[in-house]
Amino acid sequence: MKLTVLLSAGRHTVSDRPCPVPVEAQAIGLARNLGATVGLHAGSDPSLIRDYLGFGLGRITHLELPPGVDPEASLVALLKADPPDLVLAGRRGQGGDDTGLLPYLLANQLGWPIVADAVAIAAEGDTLTVDQALPRGARRQVTVTLPVLVTIHPAAPAAPGFAFGAIRRGSITTLPQAIAADPAPIFEERPYRRRPRLMRGVSSGSSSAGDRLRTATETGGSGGTLLIDPTPDAAATAILDFLAERAILRRDEDEA
Repeated sequence: MKLTVLLSAGRHTVSDRPCPVPVEAQAIGLARNLGATVGLHAGSDPSLIRDYLGFGLGRITHLELPPGVDPEASLVALLKADPPDLVLAGRRGQGGDDTGLLPYLLANQLGWPIVADAVAIAAEGDTLTVDQALPRGARRQVTVTLPVLVTIHPAAPAAPGFAFGAIRRGSITTLPQAIAADPAPIFEERPYRRRPRLMRGVSSGSSSAGDRLRTATETGGSGGTLLIDPTPDAAATAILDFLAERAILRRDEDEA
């Protein structure tokens, strides 16, 4: 089986220094149990991913991209040119503009199925059995046909032991950019402005502007019936009617 693990340039949540993303290191451990594994990273600086070699990766393919370029199109082109049987990815990156959407975008462009939040993987022939992590500790087993893209959940087995000697034995192969870079999306940043709240009871149908203004500005009661010094029977009847109107209490039809 030909496996590829997608790697991202993570940063420590406290020191902001470059570091491997824990869930991607867990993906390396799961991949090593299935066969030979190659890491794949698209970015501008290959030194940021060198530490992944310490978890047992023999080789990392680095797709060189200018800073700030979306890697989706280049990764799709590379995976289509030499498609693997299985692609593993973390649930999301760490320390950057990480949305967790890249695995889904890649699977959509490749036409592959995607299985999210895997905690265990087993392969047999051209099928893959994946244990998915569900809320509240539940698990679900899914069987899919290769090729497939799988994202790893933090509840997966711990990452393999880190060794500095493995970094020196591994290698990083840099490839030039496969396709022309798309310009980085431009976002407009504006200060937050509180939006006006919609007014209840204001209809924009056939009513005139005066009617709509009157409806929006008039102050009415909160509804209900005001009882002043009621008798116990009248008060009890009003309470029962209130509960019956709101389907809190069901009254028989033969009751008075």
